[in-house]
Formats: sequence, structure tokens, C-alpha cells
Amino acid sequence: MRRRHHAPPAPLPQRDGIDPVRLRLPADPDGLWETVGDHLLWRYADAIGAGTVEAMFREGRIVGTDGPVAADEPYTAGRFLWFHRDFAAEERVPFEIGIVHRDERLVIADKPHFLATTPRGRHITETAVARLRRDLELPELQPAHRLDRLTAGLVLFAVRPGDRGAYQTLFRDRQVRKEYEAVAPYDPAVALPRTVRSRIEKERGVLAAREVAGEPNSESRIELVEHRGGLGRYRLLPATGRTHQLRVHMNSLGLPILDDPLYPLVLEAEPDDYARPLQLLARVLEFTDPVTGEPYRFESRLRLTQWPR
Repeated sequence: MRRRHHAPPAPLPQRDGIDPVRLRLPADPDGLWETVGDHLLWRYADAIGAGTVEAMFREGRIVGTDGPVAADEPYTAGRFLWFHRDFAAEERVPFEIGIVHRDERLVIADKPHFLATTPRGRHITETAVARLRRDLELPELQPAHRLDRLTAGLVLFAVRPGDRGAYQTLFRDRQVRKEYEAVAPYDPAVALPRTVRSRIEKERGVLAAREVAGEPNSESRIELVEHRGGLGRYRLLPATGRTHQLRVHMNSLGLPILDDPLYPLVLEAEPDDYARPLQLLARVLEFTDPVTGEPYRFESRLRLTQWPR
């Protein structure tokens, strides 16, 4: 059985709501690295340049449990190191995060369109978790699930690290009732309500997911709430959580969600058009709290802009 190594607490504080990178030096049975600097140059020089790695050592930005680490210190497998990455400047998403509920265990946030839930790719500091950690002064805040960057609505965050697993398990075991709202074309020929089941695959590096032959791995209930002016307002109830599942299933019915840049066609990559957000909203989260046993139902206060009022 593989032994687990518990990392000591990070000696560096968060920066802009982002934790420092933690690195545990791996075993070196072939003696490839004589010093700590040798390993970090081997590991990062191609990505950020040897000069940048050397500068980080000179400036004391790479630290261990006892403070800054020198590049010429002997290599010791299993040693923990920490450092902060340098982030490219990010354009601020010009929408605020609403707080629907907050207590000592939970934050239920209303994430706006265009804001990523967690750091990924080119979105690091402009993410919901980084913003909330800064704004609410909750450095240990962690999301229990993820909402696509272009989708708005409710996200559950755990305040205490020890509680996060219990809330993640709720989502993993499908014990959370999730209800979405979408605006899409209305077609009287599409019989609703109906349950859509299909096999969805998403390839790394490919923007759009696709439906393929095979055993279904996704399921969505699609209901028409009302229609007017050629548009419909739909209630979407996912039973599973595949990437882009609701967008893929609506498109497969010939009802692509309004202002979707991927379905039915992948549009050329352009800066986000904040005036035309994807018309998809995570509107309801309903569950029994795994810590207290209390039943909860939360509803988003956001509205989809394309539905005529």
C-alpha cells in the first residue's frame, strides 16, 4: 500500500486569493539532481526559462518549512517546497458575485456569467473562489462542485476544509437536486417534457463535447415552462454532470441555448462579449445538509437577460 505523506502547512500566505504552489521533491534513484536548483531547473526551465528559476532563488521566493531555500542546497527527496507563480494580468469580469447564504460552514454564491469557478488555464485570479476568499476574508474557502465559466448561478462553497469532503460527496452521489433555467428557440414540433439520455465525450484540447454511440453516461430532463415570441423558457434537470451536458442535450433537440459560442457551431475565439451571456442559469440547489441534517433549498437571484419580461 502506498504511504501517504501529509504536507506541513504552507509557510507562504495566499496571494490574490491563490494558494502558493506546493512541491514535494520526488525520489531520485539515479542521482540526477545534486542540488535543489538542479531539480527545479530540470522541472521548470522549459516552461518559464532558466533565468526566471534562478531569479526566484536569488529573491528568496522559493521557501521550505524553515524559510528561503538556496539553489545550491543538497537535493533531498521528500522535501516540501513552496512558491508563488507569476500570473499574467487578467481583465476583470465586470459583474459582482451575489451571496445567497452564508454561515459558519457554507457560502452559497450567485456566480455571474464569464467568471470561472476555480483557477484554470488563463483564468487564475479572476475566479469565483479567489474573489470570495479576498472579499469575504475566508482564505480556506473551497468549492464543493464546479459551474462552467459561461454559466451563471448557484455554487456551493465550504468554509472549513474539514467539511468540504462531505459536501463534495453529496454532488458525487447525486444527492443534490439541481435545477437550471435556459432560454432557447421554441419549436412546437419538439414534444416536451422529455428525458434525454446519451453518451457524451469531451476530448482534451477540443472546445466542444460530442455525443457518440455507446452506453449513455448522461441524463437530463427537459421541460418547457412557457414560450412567447419564438423563444422558450426551459427548466433543465440534470441527473448527471457531464461537461456541457445541458448545452449538448438542448442542441441535440434542435433547441440550442441562446448565445452559446460552442453549440451548434464553434465560433472563432474572440474576447468575451459581456452583453451577450450564455442564456443558462443554475437556478436551484436543494439538499439535506450532511453535517446538520437540515434540509436546504436555495434559489438564484439572477435573471436571464434574453427572456422578455
